Amino acid sequence: MPCMGANATRLGPLELVDGHWAVGDATRPDTHWVEFRPDGLHQHEPDSEGRLVPWSRIMTGIRLTWGKHSWNTNHRGVYTLKGTVAGRDGGWMHMTLRHPYEDHHLRFDQHARPYRAVDVLRLESLLRQLIDEGRPHLLGDPDWVGRAVAGLTGGRNSRLTQRALRRTATEAMAAADSGAP
Repeated sequence: MPCMGANATRLGPLELVDGHWAVGDATRPDTHWVEFRPDGLHQHEPDSEGRLVPWSRIMTGIRLTWGKHSWNTNHRGVYTLKGTVAGRDGGWMHMTLRHPYEDHHLRFDQHARPYRAVDVLRLESLLRQLIDEGRPHLLGDPDWVGRAVAGLTGGRNSRLTQRALRRTATEAMAAADSGAP
């Protein structure tokens, strides 16, 4: 379930950890996770300095898939009857980059807690809309992301149409832009 509080704010696999936003479990050692930084998405990997994808290179919206391998996109929408993500093999953030053009994916390890389907789909809608509007750099602002996440958390595990998800993301972005929680 969504949780609000110091260092406990989260939306699906997105979580506030020590003042930065991360997709995946950034608290366990030897895990893969993606950090939102002012300069772009930073892939953290065990035994590596990781790699940075600058915001300016991200060309199309980000989609999330589930499974052990990045090409396993059949697990994009596998959810339990309780409305949570099925499987524990980790996840992937897929995007298209420019200069040079390429399909790219970043790996993240799942938390021990389950992710509600509605939270994952709302997160994906927010990421997609920010990129479509040319404003992905806002993800590097922890306060802005916190306000947007506050507008997306909670509520019923329903209203999963693309139209409803887009409207919810638009409202959360407007609240974040205005500085309202």
